[in-house]
Amino acid sequence: MDKQSKPLAYVEAGVDQAREARALAGLVGWLAKANELRDGIGTSVLPSGHYATVVDIGHNTGLALCTDGVGTKVLVAQLMGKYDTVGIDCIAMNVNDLICVGAEPIAMVDYLAVEEADEELLEGIGKGLYEGAKQANITIPGGEVAQLREIVKGAVQGKGFDLAGAAFGLVPLDGMITGEDIKPGDAIVGLASSGIHSNGLTLARKALLEQLGLRVDSHVAELGRTVGEELLEPTRIYVRPALEMLRSDADVKGLANITSDGLTNLARLSREVDYVIEEHPEPPPIFPLIQRAAGVTDEEMYTVFNMGVGFCVVCAEGDADAVIEIAQAHEIDAWKLGSVEQGSGRVMLRTRGLVGEGGEFRRV
Repeated sequence: MDKQSKPLAYVEAGVDQAREARALAGLVGWLAKANELRDGIGTSVLPSGHYATVVDIGHNTGLALCTDGVGTKVLVAQLMGKYDTVGIDCIAMNVNDLICVGAEPIAMVDYLAVEEADEELLEGIGKGLYEGAKQANITIPGGEVAQLREIVKGAVQGKGFDLAGAAFGLVPLDGMITGEDIKPGDAIVGLASSGIHSNGLTLARKALLEQLGLRVDSHVAELGRTVGEELLEPTRIYVRPALEMLRSDADVKGLANITSDGLTNLARLSREVDYVIEEHPEPPPIFPLIQRAAGVTDEEMYTVFNMGVGFCVVCAEGDADAVIEIAQAHEIDAWKLGSVEQGSGRVMLRTRGLVGEGGEFRRV
């Protein structure tokens, strides 16, 4: 990065997380009122803040629900003219949340808004959705395609689109994983991400394509491939190893999808303890490349990105090795990151001298 260049924070890249949180409060308030419209069947059995919601459908069965999209990763797909991976991301962003409450994902419906009904684009997205569904072992029984020329624009004329989905799973009401049983002494196991996944792409694009002046087809030696290929690496789907962990003898107490806000997502499991990270794997090359290009701090990087850890499992200390072995059997690197201590919902990233609270990291 040019020494005269100003460091590029996430807010300056176009994403003001604090402002979005304030704006969200009004929406959430009305949605909370909507949740009071029914009694019994159809009511939520979990408070707001978990990775997925669960509604009672009777007979001790909960229907787990969540919805998410791919974000600005679709702009990279447009610049690359490659559309067969973002469908995997759409599946992953949803099913990785569902399993965090102990649910087995069973189906997803998608919503695809396009600038034009382009044959190549639609087939590519469909191919990715199929591959993601196969990895997650779910069906896609329906969806919606809307052609919105006046609304949807993209990085390439005629190729604009947005992709989102809503996923569904089943979980016994007496078998949900909520984090309420987490206690001091439990172990924190991290599972490797496949790269940047689908969060922080706005900052990544600004840093690499604008600050460094790279193109999506620029080959970068430290990445071993082009910028576009690296950014389009699909989000890893953790459904199969997570379900195997839940069905094993391991005492799994919490599951955390590490997305936006990084490892501070652990605090969504329980705020009665602190999560102390004593060991953290070296971040994959894409992250230090972005950091150098944008000139941002460790605090910002560990708040915006997964930094190489895409999913966490909190389990009894004696079961950490078993959890790691299951992940490795699914060809996913895994590490014991640290342990749980008495506290108030902080994430102590001691490897970097950072403390995470309220969805962001700060220097100790």
